[in-house]
Amino acid sequence: MAKNNKNTPLRSTQQLREISDYYKLNTKSVEDLVGANAENSPKVPKEELQKYRSKAGISLPQWLKAVLLKAWFAGAACFFIFWGLGLYLTNMLDMMLVFGIALGLVTDLLVNNILRFFAATPGENDGWMMFPKKGMGAFFLNILYAFILLFCVYCLYQVINTVIVSISGQTDTIPLGVEPILFGLFYMGFDLLFVGIKQLVRRILADARASARERND
Repeated sequence: MAKNNKNTPLRSTQQLREISDYYKLNTKSVEDLVGANAENSPKVPKEELQKYRSKAGISLPQWLKAVLLKAWFAGAACFFIFWGLGLYLTNMLDMMLVFGIALGLVTDLLVNNILRFFAATPGENDGWMMFPKKGMGAFFLNILYAFILLFCVYCLYQVINTVIVSISGQTDTIPLGVEPILFGLFYMGFDLLFVGIKQLVRRILADARASARERND
């Protein structure tokens, strides 16, 4: 008959304790992972995040990505909506209504989401959006904002054509018609202008509040 090993119970108890500690450690890790959010997670430096981002291909600065995206999508909307539906929507007010809604949808659903995707850190590209927050409120505000930009571009075309006609004297033609590339550039230009004004106003208000706090202290 084999002899009983007196150390076996001790080793079994030690193994059970190690298994229990391992289970507790992994359970805590899972709970920490499930409960992680932007508030309780440790801050990771931007330089550290850049190490894990793909560097293949041509790397463009964020401002250039924003400019190209805004101009390209506005031009694409002009091509598919203004040109594509021009034979069916002959009334200019109806066309402007559909065009403005389409531009707002493109901004909210495509341009802004792509800018968020390109951001190295959350919120990095928010400064390139007029309404960076997600939600139904921003959705309708982007559509309203698109109508404002569309009106500004329309007025710019009117001014340019009026100047050209006054110089050339040809009143029977429209010198500068609406086409996707130039429309996209005009639309992007007014967009960046208004976004820049918003950022300027925010900085002025922030400086004013900081000065007020310093005087109160």
